[in-house]
Amino acid sequence: MALPNPAGPDLPFSKASVDLGQGWKVRPFIKPKAGETITIMDVNGPGTFQHIWMGTEGSWIGNGRACVLRFYWDGESTPSVEVPMTDFFAVGHDLFARVNSLAVIVNPTAALNCYWPMPFQKHAKITFSNESEKELRLLTYQITYARAAIPENSGYFHAQWRRSITQRSFPVHTILDGVKGHGRYVGTFLAWAQLSDGWFGEGEVKFYIDGDNKFPTINGTGTEDYFCGSYGFPEVYSTA
Repeated sequence: MALPNPAGPDLPFSKASVDLGQGWKVRPFIKPKAGETITIMDVNGPGTFQHIWMGTEGSWIGNGRACVLRFYWDGESTPSVEVPMTDFFAVGHDLFARVNSLAVIVNPTAALNCYWPMPFQKHAKITFSNESEKELRLLTYQITYARAAIPENSGYFHAQWRRSITQRSFPVHTILDGVKGHGRYVGTFLAWAQLSDGWFGEGEVKFYIDGDNKFPTINGTGTEDYFCGSYGFPEVYSTA
């Protein structure tokens, strides 16, 4: 729908649109400046996000985790989702690896996809923040959503991100905390760097639910077991 404006700051990204005119790629991508926050979705409800696709520079090194996504549902002042871009799409340490799951898909060269259904009643907003010290040379995206009534008891999508350096004396990393009320856990993405010798993955994944104190309701048998593997991670795999 955009009309090409020869004086517009975004036109150099698509000079051909001057001749092609309306209906072509007048603004095919943007270049978020260092420290800049851009609203990439702002829509009234009710509705449901169905698919998010994002493409950036071919390599995420130095700019993937430095870019942060924030989702706001129904006018809330603090985001329900606040996660680095690449981690939100199950990319660890800004290094490409194929992901083929029901909810998240990562494809060559730098295609980030998620299919989490995200309903909202009144309003939804997504922002993209470049928190690095350099301009991002390319950001392009597509967000598909359906405008339709949703049940009043529909759950809102939430996501937390955190990192830590664990010590041998207390090798515990908290994945999720501070969640109150009725809800449904849908999954975890985990990435780590090994800073000492020894097998790093035998730790149990524990779920403390509804008042659990000393002992959790769910106690796993190992980190690789939680992620549907066994005997460590002897090879790369990805599965729905």
